[in-house]
Amino acid sequence: MSAAVDRRLRDTFVELADTLVADYDVIEFLNSLTQRVVELLGVTASGVLLADHLGTLSVLAASTEQTRLLELFQLQNAQGPCLDAYLTGQSVTCVDLASADDRWPLFAPAARSAGFGAVYALPMRLREQVIGAVNLFSATAGSMDSDDIELGQSLADVATIGILHERVVRRHDEVAGQLQTALNSRVLIEQAKGVIAERLTVSVDDAFGTLRQYARNNNAKLTDVATAVVNDGLRIAQPWSGPVTGAGNTSQQ
Repeated sequence: MSAAVDRRLRDTFVELADTLVADYDVIEFLNSLTQRVVELLGVTASGVLLADHLGTLSVLAASTEQTRLLELFQLQNAQGPCLDAYLTGQSVTCVDLASADDRWPLFAPAARSAGFGAVYALPMRLREQVIGAVNLFSATAGSMDSDDIELGQSLADVATIGILHERVVRRHDEVAGQLQTALNSRVLIEQAKGVIAERLTVSVDDAFGTLRQYARNNNAKLTDVATAVVNDGLRIAQPWSGPVTGAGNTSQQ
């Protein structure tokens, strides 16, 4: 492993750990996870499905808008790698989506249409408890390096431990509402992305980058900025033009 890769890896674990403090934003935490997974593992895209206390899965984060829509398609049609990883608690591998129609007759063609050739799903699991799964999408067919899969699972494990820890410190009645709160935040963020995309005439992905960078630059929660854009008329004039960089206390993102 090169010194640069080793440094990025250390920085990623520090960033994720630093986010796991009191009052952290689970949406921003999981979005950071998907971005770092893409960066470190060399995959094309990533998404995260998380279950509530009743076992109902929802899409909480995705590295691109196209991936988010594909994850929603997976849930709507009750088939796909993330669902399999969540239900079995085991990693799921598909090195060639062109030969996966028997396995996932609806999901596989949709994934290929989205430009993906292979997919991996990693369970978010702590011992016997499974709370979701992380999808890794590759534009080309072929096996993923075993070290990269192991690293991806380590990142998923860090996220799992953080989310479960946050649930433990909440009162029981708050636990049941955690995912609903996150979903409400997700709706606001989607609305804010649309507003920014229209105002700045940029793609939805770039609108999301703009939203995240503004939150980090102003040491504000992503959900709070989205709320201000949608409900309070906040106008962000400067469009995002590159990787989201940290600024200030990441626990407030």
